[in-house]
Amino acid sequence: VQLAVSGGGLVQPGGSLRLSCAASGSTSSINAMGWYRQVPGKQRELVASITGGGGNINYADSAKGRFTISRDNAKSTMYLQMNSLKPEDTAVYYCNVEGYYMGSYYSAWGQGTQVTVSS
Repeated sequence: VQLAVSGGGLVQPGGSLRLSCAASGSTSSINAMGWYRQVPGKQRELVASITGGGGNINYADSAKGRFTISRDNAKSTMYLQMNSLKPEDTAVYYCNVEGYYMGSYYSAWGQGTQVTVSS
């Protein structure tokens, strides 16, 4: 599975951005998808995750009420709608997918996209 991430950029505090993660390849093998973020000197952290047909969604406390994760299985694409952005949301955002292919577990990462929240 290959992942292509888009949608990062510079936004003012209180603004919104939508990230997209388009999957290609053996997309039918994908089970869970998630968004992570990382700032220099810190570990990559989970922002939100979504499984299966979207029936199980989890958010980091920092994302609850402001971010919305969704997936369009027909387009093999996952989204992260980020509203009410704060400077502390500044980070490189990554998408991740997990699944099983030919009986073996795999985890794949997309390239990061920079999100900068600043006035």
